[in-house]
Amino acid sequence: MEGEEENSRKVQSASGEEKTVAAPSSGRVSSSSFLYYLGLGTNLGDREAHLHTAVCHLAERVGEVAALSGFYSTEPWGFVSNHVFLNAVVCIRTLLAPLDVLACTQAIERDMGRVHKSANGVYADRVIDIDLLLCFDGQGKPVCLHTPLLTLPHPLMHLRDFVMEPLAEIAPEVAQAVRTSFLSL
Repeated sequence: MEGEEENSRKVQSASGEEKTVAAPSSGRVSSSSFLYYLGLGTNLGDREAHLHTAVCHLAERVGEVAALSGFYSTEPWGFVSNHVFLNAVVCIRTLLAPLDVLACTQAIERDMGRVHKSANGVYADRVIDIDLLLCFDGQGKPVCLHTPLLTLPHPLMHLRDFVMEPLAEIAPEVAQAVRTSFLSL
């Protein structure tokens, strides 16, 4: 389709397999599926390869990669480190419910060598971090969730340029909604 090629990205896994992912033609998904925006970050090792590998794992285990932002180099947020981050936002279409997506992303983090998640607001260097930022149902309505394991939308995303800039690249209308009123839901 016209315009999709412009927003498509080549993604290469650690094994060298290359996939092309394209921007969605609309924000609508089927009535039984969900559209997720996930934040990706890494500040250890081959950062670009880690992001590509994470996207490939997401495509294999979670669902269709509908859009992928460029990679953004950013300073650590919330802690001091000599290692600069590389961040991206990916949009995924899937039939999986939010807690199932969370379980998949945590398994991907473990499989890629993430030792532990940040606890009690203490952040640390990481091979990969995958955060669920936003979820929309099949009618395009935001899914709000507050459990001990997961809060959607992500409560700090609007404060983080390393999330908002790549989100604005692939979904400017969603980023604008987050900046203005989305988090008041």
